[in-house]
Amino acid sequence: MLSRHHRHAAGHRHLLLLLRHPKLPPFSTTTHPTPPPTPSSSSDAASPAFPDPASLPPDDAIAALPSVADNAGSASALALFRRLSTRPDLRVLMRLYATAATTFVGRGNLPMAHEAMRTMVAAFAEAGRLREAADMVLEMRSHGLPLCVETANWVLRVGLAHPGCFPHAREVFDGMTRGGGVCPDERSFRALVLGCCREGRFEEVDALLEEMRRRGFGLDNATCTVVVGAFCQQGRFKDVSEVFRRMSGMGTPPNLVNYTAWIDGLCKRGYVKQAFNVLEEMVVKGLKPNVYTHTSLIDGLCKIGWTERAFRLFLKLVKSSSYKPNVHTYTVMIGGYCKEGKLARAEMLLGRMVEQGLVPNTNTYTTLIDGHCKGGSFDRAFELMNRMKLEGFLPNIYSYNAIIGGFCRKGQIQEAYRVLRLATSQGLQFDKVTYTILITEHCKQGHITYALELFNKMAENGCHPDIDTYTTIIAAYCQQRQMEHSQKLFDKCLAIGLVPTKQTFTSMIAGYCKIGKSTLAVKMFERMVQHGCLPDSITYGALISGLCKESRLEEARALYERMLDKHLVPCDVTRVTLAFEYCRKEKISIAVSMLDKLDKRQQAHTADALVRKLSAADNLDAASLFLKNVLDKHYTVDHVTYTSFINSCYNSNRYALASEISEKISKGISNYQKNDAAAIV
Repeated sequence: MLSRHHRHAAGHRHLLLLLRHPKLPPFSTTTHPTPPPTPSSSSDAASPAFPDPASLPPDDAIAALPSVADNAGSASALALFRRLSTRPDLRVLMRLYATAATTFVGRGNLPMAHEAMRTMVAAFAEAGRLREAADMVLEMRSHGLPLCVETANWVLRVGLAHPGCFPHAREVFDGMTRGGGVCPDERSFRALVLGCCREGRFEEVDALLEEMRRRGFGLDNATCTVVVGAFCQQGRFKDVSEVFRRMSGMGTPPNLVNYTAWIDGLCKRGYVKQAFNVLEEMVVKGLKPNVYTHTSLIDGLCKIGWTERAFRLFLKLVKSSSYKPNVHTYTVMIGGYCKEGKLARAEMLLGRMVEQGLVPNTNTYTTLIDGHCKGGSFDRAFELMNRMKLEGFLPNIYSYNAIIGGFCRKGQIQEAYRVLRLATSQGLQFDKVTYTILITEHCKQGHITYALELFNKMAENGCHPDIDTYTTIIAAYCQQRQMEHSQKLFDKCLAIGLVPTKQTFTSMIAGYCKIGKSTLAVKMFERMVQHGCLPDSITYGALISGLCKESRLEEARALYERMLDKHLVPCDVTRVTLAFEYCRKEKISIAVSMLDKLDKRQQAHTADALVRKLSAADNLDAASLFLKNVLDKHYTVDHVTYTSFINSCYNSNRYALASEISEKISKGISNYQKNDAAAIV
């Protein structure tokens, strides 16, 4: 690595090499100077023949800049530079910009030199070579052109507008204060905040916002909208409230667009009640919600299954004199009905939409096609696709994915491939969703070889699998107890920077439990928690079952207690499995205490399942104990449970026990009938 001093010296030598150019011959084609025009000369008298510098070969054209500056002044040289910078053969030639900048610096015209630098940055960014331009902007400081905030901000804006250029833009921002003596202004910070949000560098966003606060800089409304979207994506809704408070304190209160972005973020995460609270706050501040605000709320209501409330809000828009539903609003409402399988109402809305003079777009049709495919109405789905084409909207890969997914859900994978061939014949390329749908179906049918072929082809075609695709293959391997393959894929996910999801970890945990390696399952569970991925009741249930199979009851019970502490509801299988294992170990009191922590419905339901399982295992004493416990609490006993217990008693010649329980149940029914009659009287 070169030291900073050596890098500076190398840059200086590089710049000197760029500036070496051959001197041009005089512009006059004669050996005698042209006399000045006399008063009697006509206005259209022939001018002396000078070659146009902009039409010269690249080296000569660049070399002309200093001569023009010396002979005709900086303004003429700037005009020539502007013409040269549009030439395709010169646009990304560094020597052009270095020559222009040093020429203007030499004549003391620093604003013109900065214009040359800004033009260079734009040209090189378009060519994907922003790093070279950014380095030159910083290098010019040692050649008499100090970095100014306008040029630095230009690098930031241009750099952040081009993919992959963020690191170079960030370097220029940092270079503003290191040796340049230039302080970033509000625009500098806003530009970098936007870039960090788009790049997902949320920790840097926090640091930048804090620094802005310290310097007394505020967010403008446009930047605020992007920040709100980033925070909502992370679930940081309280931070949005703090940003709004600070904006108001600095004299730039959040506007309608900012509030709508917050409402939309809440609705996308399912926090619809909170979204309505924000709506109320917005209205109190004198901001009137528009069609986009309402559409976000309608979408949120549909996502949580409150379609009728969404439709009432939709009707409010229809009746409004200020705002009417747009195509997106109709599409969202159609999607809500499709999700609930109310396809007739969705079709009705499509017709109503057309009557209102709105033209359904590809997204509208695709939403309806997906709804019909989920309902198994493939004929109607194809009709809608043909109607799309007639109206000038070409189906996209999402439209075909809806039909392919529908056929796969029905197990008709050959039909799915037929539709896929139709899509490719129209020039459409598979996307991640297409591959994942097919891979999932092959895994479901146990065709792991076909799934792997598609998985490998996916990467070959430049469509890199995401974590959901990896999880599908991992889960399939776990189902087939091939944990070595699962672990390799899991490790590969981490190596390429993919973040395992809850489903990924749960599949691995369940897989290790299936093959009797609960120690590895526990390690995977701990790893899951360390990654900040919260286990759900299914994850806990899988691990508890695995520990029970290996008689590690105390560990299983500790997990069960932790699960309850986190207010997670254990499923029936988890409750019954753990209680049954304690009964099998003749620790019935622990099993009873576990049931006592459940609510009335869960206790009765778990006891029924446990009695049936104990009866099948001929552990009738334990089964009778749970039956008596249920009856003593005046809970009803399921008929199937009662029959299972009595049959097991008869098969084991435990007639007295069968008679005792039958009598207790009959007595309980009699008392219930008396109490019921008394209540009626």
